[in-house]
Amino acid sequence: MKEDDLVARIVANPKYERLVRTRSRYSIIMTILVMVIYYGYILLIAFDKEFLAQKMGAGMVTSIGIPMGVGVIVLTILITNIYVRRANSEFDTLNGEIINEANRP
Repeated sequence: MKEDDLVARIVANPKYERLVRTRSRYSIIMTILVMVIYYGYILLIAFDKEFLAQKMGAGMVTSIGIPMGVGVIVLTILITNIYVRRANSEFDTLNGEIINEANRP
């Protein structure tokens, strides 16, 4: 079958293994980073409410927890943006090279 031959050529390409290894490692690192930020904030809420309840300054109404929560959201968006940029450039380029090489006779 032609499709099985194409898959075999893709899997045999050293660039394919590099793509899978690099993309997997990168996504795991980014996932751990997001989880540490998110669950760190949740654990802080659970175990140190007094810290989060401290006012930002004299006469201020806003507590420290509010900007930290916004920071969690902003950092998550930033990390997602970083991942998407790398995926759309480096990973897609390598993927295209692998497909072009596999389609050659």
